[in-house]
Amino acid sequence: MDVCAETGDMREALELVRTTAPDLVTIDLSLADGNGLELVKRLRAYDGAIRILVCSMHDEALFAYRALKAGAMGYIGKEQATTHVIDAIRQVLKGKIWLSENMTERALQGVAHGGSVANPATIDGLSDRELEVFGLIGRGMGPSEIAEQLHLSVKTIETHRENIKKKLSLRSGSELIRLAMQWTLDQR
Repeated sequence: MDVCAETGDMREALELVRTTAPDLVTIDLSLADGNGLELVKRLRAYDGAIRILVCSMHDEALFAYRALKAGAMGYIGKEQATTHVIDAIRQVLKGKIWLSENMTERALQGVAHGGSVANPATIDGLSDRELEVFGLIGRGMGPSEIAEQLHLSVKTIETHRENIKKKLSLRSGSELIRLAMQWTLDQR
């Protein structure tokens, strides 16, 4: 295996994939200029056959399903990467799905019980964009800063904040900020 390119920037990643045509792309969810799930979606739109493995420190129970839904073929937590990354890469290169044993069991339990892996009454029930906004709130950003970073209007961010509060049964903006900050700290 050879590494043909490396970057932490979404725009550069898209260009590098176009110019190097890699057999497999590994993506972190935290990028300098965007969200790894969005990069997965863009790469999948660019090339429907591209093999993508997400390798991230973020909570596997929350993000693995989202990564697969976005178009990745696997998700490996960074804590597992030292022992399983080669296996995960080989599995994805064969065109197969890679998940940890725990995540595979969770997914199968969800299917067996006729439900989804996500629980709509928890953070799992947030859309990808809502989760992105929630994480930025947790990093102490206000609506205008979030809007600027995501290239959206402040009104759109406020709508996302209201939807998040409803989905999480929160009564106020301060409850939202407190929960988002606690969640962000727990992700580290």
